[in-house]
Amino acid sequence: MTGFRDVRDEHRFEQGFADSEGVTRLVFADYAVRDGTRVILHVEADPALRGGGAAGRFMQALATHARQEGLKLQPRCSYAVLWHRRHPEYDDVLA
Repeated sequence: MTGFRDVRDEHRFEQGFADSEGVTRLVFADYAVRDGTRVILHVEADPALRGGGAAGRFMQALATHARQEGLKLQPRCSYAVLWHRRHPEYDDVLA
């Protein structure tokens, strides 16, 4: 696993996870900035990571990052919306 990072120039959060063969693959979330809020537009995991929980671990890292940085998130992507519904312990980061 690689560290969570905010690639601000690309408006993308990303993190690497090892697939079943040990190759590092990305999970990312594209976002827009509106009034200081990060609007999560799209979350995607590399196909080699799907079904292994990497996207969920990424979302947890994203929510933790938002909390630490004082950011507010507004999920628009269906996956991000569903993840936040299942994890109300991160409601404090929602706009």
